[in-house]
Amino acid sequence: MRVMPTVTLKAHYDGERIQLDEPFDLPRNALLLVTLVPQEGNGDRVAWLAASSAALARAFGDDEPEYTQADIRR
Repeated sequence: MRVMPTVTLKAHYDGERIQLDEPFDLPRNALLLVTLVPQEGNGDRVAWLAASSAALARAFGDDEPEYTQADIRR
């Protein structure tokens, strides 16, 4: 089984289906998280949400090490 990286993809709803804005090789039955982003007059918020989503994807990617109790400091 191929491990997929965590990525943020731009998409839109066309009234019937969610459509990716750019091509991406997505395997059949891939697990997805969908976040609705408001459009009306809030460009700064949309940009912030996109940036924070990308940062979270990098922070919690598949290459993140598993931390043990020994790694935690009080």
